[in-house]
Amino acid sequence: MRATAGGTPLKVQPLKLGERVRDIRRRNNWTLEEASRRTGLARSTLSKIENDQMSPTFDVVQKLAAGLEIELPQLFVAAEPGRAVGRRALTLAGAGRTRLTPTYEHELLSVDLAQKKMIPFKTRIRARALDEFAGWVRHPGEEFLYVLEGSIAFYTEFYEPVALTAGDSIYYDSDMGHACVSVGSEDALILWVSTA
Repeated sequence: MRATAGGTPLKVQPLKLGERVRDIRRRNNWTLEEASRRTGLARSTLSKIENDQMSPTFDVVQKLAAGLEIELPQLFVAAEPGRAVGRRALTLAGAGRTRLTPTYEHELLSVDLAQKKMIPFKTRIRARALDEFAGWVRHPGEEFLYVLEGSIAFYTEFYEPVALTAGDSIYYDSDMGHACVSVGSEDALILWVSTA
């Protein structure tokens, strides 16, 4: 402890590096194996660091910061509660990763960011009828759909189809079978955001 100008002792909290590393890893939903792959450090080494069973060298600390996708000082300063760790992803117009299916033309966005909690993508709807699909589209999680251009018919296995046009949106359980078809001569364009 050292005295402040007013003579009141200033208490300095001890650094808990292991706790900080574990907190950053968990905020990103990474297992020890995933963090090991990202940092290039053995799983056992990471475990020892997180449990304060070893003090890492400066070289190891640099690998931790790079692998955890943070700046070095962030390892030594606790994040403010509820504050993001500072991840971001930029996708310029037309620069997403294209995935084609018989019914949809997807453009995956923010592909340079791993371990996302959401998966955003734009989709051009090529299908014009429900029978063009081999079956219902379904996957775990929830999904948000926003129509950017054109009109679609949105089908689900438990509800009547709904017509959506530019500016309309729908949020739904993506475990429920669903599919979209364009209505009209032009392919509709939609923005989808799915939970990972």
